[in-house]
Amino acid sequence: MKMGTNGPNSVSATGEIGSPAVTVNKIHSSLTLLQEWVEQRGYCGYEPFDGLSSWARPLACNNIFAERLLLQLIRQSPFNLRPLLGVTPKASTKGRGYMAAGYIMLYRATEKQDYLDKAIHCLEWLDSHKVERFSYHSWSNHFDFVSRGGRYTQHDPIVVWTALIGHAYVDAFEVTGREWLLKVADSVCNWILALPREKTDTGECISYLAHVQSSIHNSNMLGAGILARTAKHTGSQECREIARLAMEYSCSRQRPDGSWWYAEDVTHQWIDNFHTGYNLESLKHYRDATGDDAYRENFEKALAFYKANFFEESGRPKYYHTRTYPVDIQCAAQAIDTMAFVSNDDPEALEVSKRVAAWTIQNMQDRKGYFYYRQYPLMKAKTPMLHWGQATMFKALAQLMLRLVATR
Repeated sequence: MKMGTNGPNSVSATGEIGSPAVTVNKIHSSLTLLQEWVEQRGYCGYEPFDGLSSWARPLACNNIFAERLLLQLIRQSPFNLRPLLGVTPKASTKGRGYMAAGYIMLYRATEKQDYLDKAIHCLEWLDSHKVERFSYHSWSNHFDFVSRGGRYTQHDPIVVWTALIGHAYVDAFEVTGREWLLKVADSVCNWILALPREKTDTGECISYLAHVQSSIHNSNMLGAGILARTAKHTGSQECREIARLAMEYSCSRQRPDGSWWYAEDVTHQWIDNFHTGYNLESLKHYRDATGDDAYRENFEKALAFYKANFFEESGRPKYYHTRTYPVDIQCAAQAIDTMAFVSNDDPEALEVSKRVAAWTIQNMQDRKGYFYYRQYPLMKAKTPMLHWGQATMFKALAQLMLRLVATR
């Protein structure tokens, strides 16, 4: 993979602003502005898929196609239609989970107690805001959602957010040794163990949703990652075995070039940036926690595919492996996070993370501190999302800062 060498403030052939080399000080400055922006708003904000919170939803008459149109109209508009349509900023469990993880990484990088205090505050808030209808810990969106795959509500937790938040609890436990944090992570695992699973001759797939089997690779692997990581501390053999079966399912279905479809169903056969990042991180969590090296080749092939197909020379991240637009802030954040996280396995990955961070700070961060939602060929959608863009970027840049500090 070739990464560009544009100098400070130069303009590339694609019209991109050249990005100065990223440094620990530059990352810290960016993080400080972002942290202040999020905290001043009480961890509340918009999300790309919150359109069904609009007063206009009843006009759809419970028609799934009409609801999809409303949701996508609000999501895809380059201008923020939410104030006009009555969608207000709300607290996000996903956002709090990512902020907690970012605070913990900054505490590890700086040893400043304030970061740890804020992480614990977020995790205490999350503990009291789990989905009420389950005894074990799980979390959901704070809005109803509809897609071509059907509907689920704000009361329906999904394994993706639950696993990602669970990792923040394990992060905090590993730093503090406080048993209540591990107990919450163990509760997360008990919820995941109770989910439906697609059982095949080559592994089992943990369901995306609790009420129906939904086989999707990134959610399956995220579930496996948190099961394995928690089991390292609890000794649960059941968690470890289900994690192994889940990894077997997805790794046996990895494509020859190292990629994964979003899911095996023909209606879900696309390959995108941030879900590939989830898969890579989950594989690393599994291998690191269990010592099981059976999927090393799968990890190496996936990492090679990721580096070769999702980044332009400038450091700009692509959404799909075959095309760039829309340049989405979630792709940027996940790329920075994933490449920094796996850099112990592949030193080149740290340079990729730095390049993407430099491009993103230069081209997508507002002077007020928040990051823009998307870049299109002729314009930018500047609506600041909370989890999708601010919290994910906070964790990503904190991850990169931690790795850079460790290499000094």
